[in-house]
Amino acid sequence: MATYRELSSRGVPTRWAAALVGVPRAIATRRPRTPVSPEIRVPANKLTDVERARVLQVVNSTRFVDLPSIQIYAQLLDEGVYLGSISTIYRVLTENSQVKERRRLARHPARAIPELVATGPGQVYSWDITKLAGPVKGTYFDAYVMIDIYSRYIVGVHVHAHESGVLAVEMMRQIFAIHGVPQVVHADSENVECRTGPGVLTLTAIDSMV
Repeated sequence: MATYRELSSRGVPTRWAAALVGVPRAIATRRPRTPVSPEIRVPANKLTDVERARVLQVVNSTRFVDLPSIQIYAQLLDEGVYLGSISTIYRVLTENSQVKERRRLARHPARAIPELVATGPGQVYSWDITKLAGPVKGTYFDAYVMIDIYSRYIVGVHVHAHESGVLAVEMMRQIFAIHGVPQVVHADSENVECRTGPGVLTLTAIDSMV
């Protein structure tokens, strides 16, 4: 292109000069673009470092430490205080790695998972109620099943038309009269403690069943 420009400056017609250098005339006559440096525009309302520190101080204060940005913004605005927009407050929190659950959450100590261990038969029984399909569609029966967790032996099965705590206690009394009273009866998330005495059998947490 330097040769073309030199020929043109000496009065050679542009068409001839383009043909001599071997480039299309449209490209040869095109003005080169001057590189434009990107202009960085700073918003007029951008917070200063002092103002951003002030925002961080307010949102981390005792009053607002448990609240999200939108509630902090609304409460301050009701009081005639404007620290910045909601997005600005959120941006300040993001820059300081505080965009997370900001409420003070209770810390619960780790609890050991309860575990029932049987070292022999007759120590721990587990029982549950299972739905059984009836002879007619939509009709179900309730199967009360109790198993010895050590031997996997089913010590008793009763089938009734509905669930009842009275029926569950009746089943257990019959099973215990045949196989003996275990140390613990496990029922889903509950443990039933069996206490025996002279002619007395107490089943805790069974009578509360509906």
